[in-house]
Amino acid sequence: MPAPDFLHLGLAFLAALLAGAINSVAGGGTMISFPVLVALGLPPVIANATNTVGIWPGSVGSIWGFRRELARIPRAMRWLIIPALAGGAAGAMLLRLTPPGVFERLVPWLILFATLLFILREPIQRRLRTVDGAVHAGPRWMALAITAQVAVAVYGGYFGAGMSIMMLSILGVIGMTDILEMSAMTSLLALMINGVAGLIFAQAGLVAWPYALAMAVGAVAGGYGAAGIARRVSKKLVQRFVIFIGLTITAVMFVRITFGR
Repeated sequence: MPAPDFLHLGLAFLAALLAGAINSVAGGGTMISFPVLVALGLPPVIANATNTVGIWPGSVGSIWGFRRELARIPRAMRWLIIPALAGGAAGAMLLRLTPPGVFERLVPWLILFATLLFILREPIQRRLRTVDGAVHAGPRWMALAITAQVAVAVYGGYFGAGMSIMMLSILGVIGMTDILEMSAMTSLLALMINGVAGLIFAQAGLVAWPYALAMAVGAVAGGYGAAGIARRVSKKLVQRFVIFIGLTITAVMFVRITFGR
């Protein structure tokens, strides 16, 4: 793979900047940054690994922003970090074992799945705000949550887009009701999943580092600076933009694998 020029690095930076801003407002930024890397010529597996590493620094800002909510979360919930790490590592290893051609054919389905989750995120969150936490608290529900967290973390380590919505559902099932605390816990778990996956991708040589470094700068800038601008825009407008991009990329990817490049 030839060394990227400044134009390509600039586009990767802008994609991460936009993804970081969207993540701070509505979520779904991966559906922007990953297709841009593919469009820039990176093979899908390399693009996925590079995107995971490049966007990861932006999530550190989310953890800092949610530090008060994290302090209020019961210690028992921290046990979910273990299945998050284990599942994230398993998902990353699964990606390493997936033939590039197979992953390329899976990509449009994965993006479509993530887009549908994004479309359904508000009904899911409304449901989570009304769930009866006392009914679902207890060891049996925690065991169920750990099992579900492993499955979501495997998906997150493998691809990742949409996993935060799935994790919110898990936290609602085990009794969490405060949406800010749930978002804080989801951010922490996502940080762990993407972090361990990124380490495995880096060790396997799947990361295009010039792109990843440019994206890391963009993601941090998007999370801190561009997010302030994005919040002045209608949240509904941002959500519709992400949905439009997700459906468009899905269609383009399906055409690409059906009729060739």
